[in-house]
Amino acid sequence: MNRFALPLSGQSGEYHQGSERINVAFVISPEANVMDLAGVWEVFQDTTAGKTDERRSPFRLYTVSDHAEPIEAAGGLSIIPDYSLAEAPAPQVISVGAQRGSAQIHRWLEESAGHVKVLMSVCTGGFHLGRADLLEGRRATTHHEHWDSFRDEFPDVILVPGRRFVDEGNIVTAGGLTSGIDAALHVVGRLLDESVAERTALYMEHRGDGWRTGEMSLAD
Repeated sequence: MNRFALPLSGQSGEYHQGSERINVAFVISPEANVMDLAGVWEVFQDTTAGKTDERRSPFRLYTVSDHAEPIEAAGGLSIIPDYSLAEAPAPQVISVGAQRGSAQIHRWLEESAGHVKVLMSVCTGGFHLGRADLLEGRRATTHHEHWDSFRDEFPDVILVPGRRFVDEGNIVTAGGLTSGIDAALHVVGRLLDESVAERTALYMEHRGDGWRTGEMSLAD
C-alpha cells in the first residue's frame, strides 16, 4: 500500500446536517496564481449540502503560508494569509496552485499528506507536490507548457499530459488554471455526492463536463 493511501471517509452521501465542516487549506506564497486559488476557492465556497430547505456549506476555507504576513500574488494582488503553517487548523483538504513555494511549505505538505482526505494541486502547483516527495511512482499532470520540465525534474513520476486532472486517490493533480475548477468539482463529488457537484457547477454556470471525465482537448 502506498504510504499516503488513506481510505476516503467521505463516501457518497455521507454529509448530513450536524456534520463537522471539512477544513480546506489553500497554500499561498509569493507569486501565487490568482486563478489557481480563486477557481478552486469558488467551487468549495459555492458548494452546499444537506436537506433542500436546510442546505449549508460543508467546507471551512482558509489560506496558509510560511508566515501570516501579506504576500504579493501574481499581478500584484496583496493577500494576507489567515494562518501561518505552524498555527493552521488541521486540514482535511489541501489545495496548492502555482506559486514560488518554499522549503517550509514542502515540509508541511509532506507532513500533512498522510492525514488528509485529498491533497490537490493546480497548474505548476504539482511541482511543489513533487518537491515534497509525494508523487514518486504516481500519475500526475500539470500545465501543458511545463510538461517537459516536469518530466525532467521528476523522472519517477508518471506524467499524464492532456488531462484536466488526474485522480490518484488522496492526491489529485490538475492541469493549468481553469482545470482547477474541474478538479475541485471532482473532489466535491467524491467527498459528498456527484449530484452536489453538479448543482455547484450549475450555480457557477460551468457547463463543461471536464469535472466528470478529466478530459481536455490539448494533445499530448
